Amino acid sequence: MSTVAAYAAPAAKAPLERTTVERRPVGEFDVLIDIKYAGICHSDIHQARDGWGEGIYPMVPGHEIAGLVSEVGPGVTRFAVGDRVGVGCFVDSCRTCEYCEQGLEQFCVKGMTGTYNALDKNGEPTYGGYSTHIVVDENYTVRIPDALALDVAAPLLCAGITLYSPLRHWNAGPGKKVAILGLGGLGHMGVKIADALGAEVTVLSQSLRKKDDGLRLGADHYYATSDPATFERLASSFDLIVSTVSAPLDMDAFLSLLKTDGVFVNVGAPEEPNSLNMGSLIGGRKTLAGSMIGGIAETQEMLDFCAAHGLGSEIELISADQVNEAYERVVASDVRYRFVIDAATI
Repeated sequence: MSTVAAYAAPAAKAPLERTTVERRPVGEFDVLIDIKYAGICHSDIHQARDGWGEGIYPMVPGHEIAGLVSEVGPGVTRFAVGDRVGVGCFVDSCRTCEYCEQGLEQFCVKGMTGTYNALDKNGEPTYGGYSTHIVVDENYTVRIPDALALDVAAPLLCAGITLYSPLRHWNAGPGKKVAILGLGGLGHMGVKIADALGAEVTVLSQSLRKKDDGLRLGADHYYATSDPATFERLASSFDLIVSTVSAPLDMDAFLSLLKTDGVFVNVGAPEEPNSLNMGSLIGGRKTLAGSMIGGIAETQEMLDFCAAHGLGSEIELISADQVNEAYERVVASDVRYRFVIDAATI
């Protein structure tokens, strides 16, 4: 075991504070990662504040991790000391169920092991990326291409794959009209990726405040959902809508924007339930779907795609002692578009 510095929430809804946590020894198939950067995801805030249920405390959040390998176990074959690597939302799964065998570890029948706020196979709590080092099995570690700077690559480990996976699964590309609902940490990567895939991209946001950014990031169109005329103007327009919003929506209104056979995919995780009139689906043979991150192979595919197209996250780099202020700003939608912690300041 080794003791490393970290920032943790000591209790639900308590401010994060500097502390130490214990990391397991490097096992046969493990890599020790010297964390360089850790992104702040809204899900970190949900969990640190018990928004999705009771958490495990002290909680070290962070599942957008980028760093360098500093030690490898004797059985490691995929990585060497000095390699640029990343860790996303989970660090283990059963490895034997039908979904793990298909590379869909995020849907593991027995449940994936979260990078933080989870218990590992030994019953020990996992601690995330708001720390200086982490030990991870090589099979749950991905390689960050040289073309991506580590700081802008860190958020790709959640925000990037969360948008890439549904866009690929529902075939966003040339000839498809895709709307990204919400231009935040997730949504801005959705715009970049959908544009790079060749789709016609529209941003749907509460206001036009970020319109210039949306167009700069690759959107072809930008509309304010606070304007009732938007729903009339865009009725039956889209093949695919990906919602990144973490608040309840007027689902009937947004489903009206889909073409026949259109798909509305939710990747946001509101703490409160949504409701809808089933006629909103039946009338156009529409699909209401959900998507959650991606498996290890798809995450690597996403990183390679982003590197090939020069797609990094738009970030605001902060020191670790600014994390509580950053949390409040994320809740207030006051970041463009992802806070990233410089782990050297931990």
